[in-house]
Amino acid sequence: MAGGSGGEETNLEYTPTWVVALVCSVIVTISLTVERLLHYTGKYLKKKKQKPLFEALLKIKEELMLLGFISLLLTVFQSRINTICISQHSSSKWLPCKKEDDTSTTHFQTSFSSFTSGNARRLLAEASAATDHCAQQGKVPLLSATALHHLHIFIFVLAIVHVTMSALTILFAGAKIRQWKPWEDALQKKEYDSKEVLQTKFTSVQDHAFIKGRFLGIGKILTFLGWLQSFVKQFYASVTKDDYTTMRLGFITTHCRGNPKFNFHKYMIRTLEADFKKVVGISWYLWIFVVIFLLLNVHGWQAYFWISFIPFLLLLAVGTKLEHVINQLAHEVAEKHAAVEGDLVVQPSDDHFWFHSPRIVLLLIHILLFQNAFELAFFFFIWVQYGFDSCIMGQVGFIIPRLVIGVLVQFMCSYSTLPLYAIVTQMGSSFKKAIFEEHIQEGLSIWTQHAKMKKNARMTATGTGSTTLPMDPKETSQSHGGPTEEAEIQYDPSIQGPKEM
Repeated sequence: MAGGSGGEETNLEYTPTWVVALVCSVIVTISLTVERLLHYTGKYLKKKKQKPLFEALLKIKEELMLLGFISLLLTVFQSRINTICISQHSSSKWLPCKKEDDTSTTHFQTSFSSFTSGNARRLLAEASAATDHCAQQGKVPLLSATALHHLHIFIFVLAIVHVTMSALTILFAGAKIRQWKPWEDALQKKEYDSKEVLQTKFTSVQDHAFIKGRFLGIGKILTFLGWLQSFVKQFYASVTKDDYTTMRLGFITTHCRGNPKFNFHKYMIRTLEADFKKVVGISWYLWIFVVIFLLLNVHGWQAYFWISFIPFLLLLAVGTKLEHVINQLAHEVAEKHAAVEGDLVVQPSDDHFWFHSPRIVLLLIHILLFQNAFELAFFFFIWVQYGFDSCIMGQVGFIIPRLVIGVLVQFMCSYSTLPLYAIVTQMGSSFKKAIFEEHIQEGLSIWTQHAKMKKNARMTATGTGSTTLPMDPKETSQSHGGPTEEAEIQYDPSIQGPKEM
């Protein structure tokens, strides 16, 4: 299309230079603005020493880079994909909408009503060329330029919706956890009162509010009622003050016996921020889910209606299990002791979790958040691109329940499930590295590196007969301007090494 007259499109040879420069300036300006915004956001987080959130921001940049690469591939191979032809019989199978030959052209033009006329003509011309190429062989194109362009847009919409919804979920969950701060402050003041700490007395286990609210008794029927209680309790008062107090004391007694003034609330906030980096990413197995969901979007199956129940059921299962872990902690104490001296102490253990791994809970939350984001992203994409009455959208009777389930999952995950996860997963056998402040983490990392260097140097010296060893780790840390607080850390024998959950 070399000409610039009539209704034909023009290429760069016949496009005014000021138009090219103007469009290029706008695109570059928008791109640089977004890049600078992310850059200064990262600097602000580093200045505020929010390392977990900074790492989450880096994860978002990685996702944007991946999307850019996907966009590049789709653009580069678009013409090649358009030339791939398949039989008409194959193209009529597994369609999202029932095919109607007399309305295909009308639907094609309607779906592009929101586009500029120039862009629509370009895609129509490319589709026409691909159709002519395949028609000569008695076949049809594998994927038209129109469908490829829409797939391109949907991938971007999905990624943006997932990142946004994950960020909002973590934000609201953090707000919910911060409501527990007065409980932590009250416990800190109580522990500082030396008279109250020294007064110890024996009390019946059944007199403790934690046991009263969580232990129903022993027996199959009561066990079933315990699970039923766990299911119902996730909808209201999922964590009470007695739950928080007991689990906090159990964690400190198990992992921080030498530091009774440990701020458990700050530790939970740090671990939640660290987990945000994992939740906000789109892992390879999530992309497999996308492919499967797109495959199952067949006319008459109502697959997306049934798929919308997956995150909802996962949410209920995770919430019930987390509540049941608290019940199990109470059950263990009530079974082993009739009376206790002082405060009630529970014993954290990985045995309370699925497959003895608390990390599985975060994996399930990651999956259900992504599936829910997929549902919402697909709904809004189809609504904007094709309209509410599109055949892909489905019947209203199936659309409304999907939207209600999506909103409900997002709300419950923010205000119930994720806060539950933040506190209950601390009841595992090990603790996360967020138990240390950031500067102590860096000090321990330096100390570990130098310990490995010394070990390797000793092994080398044993083999070669050399006696030269590297300088003292403390001197090396100080010479690099690193923190020296690690020399002041007192390791209690009961404290395990920093083992990540």
